[in-house]
Amino acid sequence: MAQLSTSNKILQPTLADSIKKETLKFECETGNYHTFCPISCVSWLYQKIEDSFFLVIGTKTCGYFLQNALGVMIFAEPRYAMAELEEADISAQLNDYKELKRLCLQIKRDRNPSVIVWIGTCTTEIIKMDLEGMAPRLESEIGIPIVVARANGLDYAFTQGEDTVLAAMACRCPEVSENSNNIGETENNRTIQESKINIEVLPSATSQQVNQPIALQTTTSISLSESKRTQPPLVLFGSLPSTVVNVLTLELNKQGIIVDGWLPSQRYTDLPVLGENVYVCGVNPFLSRTAMTLMRRKKCKLINAPFPIGPDGTRAWIEKICTVLGVTPTGLEERETKIWQTLETYLSLVKGKSVFFMGDNLLELSLARFLTRCGMIVYECGVPYLDKRYQASEIALLEQTCLEQNVPMPRIVEKPDNYYQVQRIRELQPDLVITGMALSNPLEARGINTKWSVEFTFAQIHGFANSKDVLELVTRPLRRNMMQSTSNKTLVK
Repeated sequence: MAQLSTSNKILQPTLADSIKKETLKFECETGNYHTFCPISCVSWLYQKIEDSFFLVIGTKTCGYFLQNALGVMIFAEPRYAMAELEEADISAQLNDYKELKRLCLQIKRDRNPSVIVWIGTCTTEIIKMDLEGMAPRLESEIGIPIVVARANGLDYAFTQGEDTVLAAMACRCPEVSENSNNIGETENNRTIQESKINIEVLPSATSQQVNQPIALQTTTSISLSESKRTQPPLVLFGSLPSTVVNVLTLELNKQGIIVDGWLPSQRYTDLPVLGENVYVCGVNPFLSRTAMTLMRRKKCKLINAPFPIGPDGTRAWIEKICTVLGVTPTGLEERETKIWQTLETYLSLVKGKSVFFMGDNLLELSLARFLTRCGMIVYECGVPYLDKRYQASEIALLEQTCLEQNVPMPRIVEKPDNYYQVQRIRELQPDLVITGMALSNPLEARGINTKWSVEFTFAQIHGFANSKDVLELVTRPLRRNMMQSTSNKTLVK
């Protein structure tokens, strides 16, 4: 405390002084994963990887969930299916290998995908089904790569289903050959090898049809190998819509940075080349297992950056990549300022409002940082799982944003217990609670504004321009509440 020199009065510490001394507090409760089922990752991954087929191995409950959550008509023939385990499967009366082989042969005959992805569920974990042991043998028999990902709700939260799939696919990415001088030569060699495979698989195709795409891809690879660039290879990982991928790639291209590939790619046959000299950077905070696999198995160098959610996060993401790759970023401050100016209408609605994250999709820290920058006060940030090493830059930016905005640091709770969270919500009375669908209606019945966290997962929220979509989702319940209160006042009059 400071003391006045002219009197004996003691000055009380101001709010700014207390905030400066404050740091983020991390707690861990013993709650279960009250989240959406991780097998829901199939809904966006099968659309992202166009030549894939996803086979979810589980019970009827998993099938009902996929039907209700994805809402795809049976006539649409989506590129995923359910392998339903019955009593005979669970009691080991049937041969799992023969049944899965029959299904995979049917998939090959009907769809002929470039890869089949087996999605393990809670049931396959409980009965200890050896999917990893069966996949290599079956893969050699049917001639199609089989990737095994355990996206069960016992071990993983909602969006971590994608993390397990990408981690498994990272192991299938081609590596930079020792004899090649750069990534371009490796791409060229891989293209030629894949072209030979395509010729063997499709003998009925004419030579002109087969050779034409080979020539195009080989020319692109040779141009990359011939161009003498100083920048090391860069691969970005995280499943995003193609439009968002193009926007983020263009943002880096404006800074003079070449993006050599994305994991996942639009086609399984176009997986990026990885190796010791390849830099990788994630776009989502729930991909810690993928990051670990890229570093340990593929010896890649991870760029630990905040995630490109909101204008502040996108700028910090680009700046960190530029700094690591030795490029001086230009024009980002002006770009961020223009985006904030376009958001003024939304900022006036959220400024001074409070928000409470119950925890569902692991995007909570990034959203909390962005909303704090918008002028909101985050009471609590519940996270189903938190990898402090992978999210170190995001945590640092959240702490810095709170200090700059002169607002209290949020309470970060890993594996939160819903019972205690509801009690804290009653005490704090936040203006908005971002929660899972299971608790949304009960909270609304108690007069608390809620927003489904799953909507942020399926919305396009990455990049400068998509910041508007985040605030559109956040302000919708607030605007609805304002309209209801206005109409009630009118009725009273």
